[in-house]
Amino acid sequence: MQIHNLSKNPSVLNTFISEIRDKDIQKDSMRFRRNIERIGEILGYELSKSLYFEAHTTKTPLGNHDTALYKNDIVLCSILRAGVPLHNGLLNYFDAAENAFISAYRHHKHNPESFEIIVEYLACPSLEGKSLILADPMLATGQSMVATYEALKPFGTPKDVHLVSVIGAQEGVDFISNHFEKNAHLWIADIDDTLNEKG
Repeated sequence: MQIHNLSKNPSVLNTFISEIRDKDIQKDSMRFRRNIERIGEILGYELSKSLYFEAHTTKTPLGNHDTALYKNDIVLCSILRAGVPLHNGLLNYFDAAENAFISAYRHHKHNPESFEIIVEYLACPSLEGKSLILADPMLATGQSMVATYEALKPFGTPKDVHLVSVIGAQEGVDFISNHFEKNAHLWIADIDDTLNEKG
C-alpha cells in the first residue's frame, strides 16, 4: 500500500491538526467539525493528483481553453457517524461523487481491551470499475477500515482504492498495509507512534 503522510511536509494543514488536538480548542464543537472538514478538503486535493485526467476544451467568452479534468467515477464511502464532517470536506472537492455510508463500531464482548467490529447499516452503489474513497477520521487499530472494506466487496471490484484518515496510529497503518492491495493508497494528515491501552 502506498502511504501519503501529509504531515511530513509542513503546510497550513498543521494549523488544523494542531487545533483538533488542542484540549481547549477541541471543546468548541463547531470549530472542531469545521477543521475536520477543512482537513478533508486538503486530503481530497492531494488525492486528486493521483486520479486519471483527460484533455478537455472549455468554451469561454474569449475563445477555447484547454485543460485536464479527472475522469474517475468516484464513490465516497464514510464510516458513520464521526465521518460526516470528513465526508463533507471530501465532497466539497468531488461534488460529482456517488455516496455510500456504513456503520461500523466496536463491540466489547467480555472486557474493554478486546472487541470485534460490528457492521450494521450499509448503503452503497455499484463499485465495479470505480474509484473508491473510504473515509474514517481516526485510524486506530485499522480493524474498522478492513471490516468496512470486506463488507463492501459484494458491491463490485473498484478500479482503485483510496483510504482517507485525519489521524492514525502506526499500528493501524501497519495493520491495513497487510490487508489492502499494494496499489491501494492511504491519505492521512498525521500519524502517531502508539495507541493507548484501549486501542
